[in-house]
Amino acid sequence: MPVELKVPSVGESITEVQLGDWLKKPGELARADEGLVVIETDKVTVELPAPGAGAVVKTLKRKGDKALVGEVIGYFEVGAQPAPPPVKGGTAPAAAATAPAPVPSKGEKVVMPAAARELAQRGLSATEVAASGPGGRLLKEDVQRHTTKAPTPAPAATAPAAVPARPAGSRQEEVVPMTPMRKRIAERLVHAQSTAAILTTFNEIDMSEVMALRKAHQERFVERHKTKLGFMSFFVKAAIEALKEIPQVNAEVRGTDIVYRHFYDIGIAVGGGKGLVVPILRNAETMGFADIERAIGELGKKAQENKLTIEELTGGTFTISNGGIYGSLLSTPILNPPQSGILGLHAIQERPVAINGQVVIRPMMYVALSYDHRIVDGREAVTFLKRIKELVENPTRLLLEV
Repeated sequence: MPVELKVPSVGESITEVQLGDWLKKPGELARADEGLVVIETDKVTVELPAPGAGAVVKTLKRKGDKALVGEVIGYFEVGAQPAPPPVKGGTAPAAAATAPAPVPSKGEKVVMPAAARELAQRGLSATEVAASGPGGRLLKEDVQRHTTKAPTPAPAATAPAAVPARPAGSRQEEVVPMTPMRKRIAERLVHAQSTAAILTTFNEIDMSEVMALRKAHQERFVERHKTKLGFMSFFVKAAIEALKEIPQVNAEVRGTDIVYRHFYDIGIAVGGGKGLVVPILRNAETMGFADIERAIGELGKKAQENKLTIEELTGGTFTISNGGIYGSLLSTPILNPPQSGILGLHAIQERPVAINGQVVIRPMMYVALSYDHRIVDGREAVTFLKRIKELVENPTRLLLEV
């Protein structure tokens, strides 16, 4: 008997979701717990897992459709074998087939399910494609191979004194609806710019000492902690120390009040599969370098796989965004409301700098602090960024907490 596929609960405040891609079409086999369909919200993207080994037999919603939590969006047959998809213009089968694949008679062409899907998608009939499978079976690869062959050009008509037409450039457009997460990102960015008095201050950091420290201890660090020592843990540590000295940057405006937080939940902005997300390092002040590096690695991997939970994305008192990994040299990051500060890191470049009256080449990084000028004054913002610079340029001070 088919099992109902229902929209799962994805958070206390979320009652409606949007369907993404169906990862398994009707008739396709799925392993137990394998993703069947992508479910998108304004905060997270999750996959609905298969309730067992079997096949999807019917879908009630398409990509882009809205659905309520608990609503039935399809049916799944546990233990079923894949059924061939309906022919063009036909109706979907009510349940997956359990009979073995047909044995072709002599000279007969049997279309395999994957090949049938390819034919339907490409608008071809089975008679147009040569079969290479055993016993005259038409395979998916046959259809793909057929469509990639270059068509034989027809002989050109002779037209005396004809002037060839100038080929026009492509003017195609593609309209794609925003995903719930992209809509939410857009709303939050516009909200931040319309409600906060955002200002940005800059500085630059000589990365020589921290790079030398990493190089000297990287092998031993990896051996002991099973993770690499990156730059982000130094900036997280430095940011926490600076936040302790300038608490306004760790605060938020709540109505007519200023709320000072005496804990440090640091958000790390990362590019996920569906857009920019900011998972949180909870109580980062209690974490060591290895703890921070491991947590960032795990959260980054989950972001790429769209497996972050709402709890991992909610809250945060301060954000660090590293545009340098994409090659950004300088930018003005936008606040992540209701936070009052965000630190932007950028690419490390070797540049000539003056030190003790001498021009030397050093690996330099521009850093930017965007802050809410309603509660953070310019002097406090500059002092905060200067403290970051001092600690990263002298990384042993982070270990000694001086």
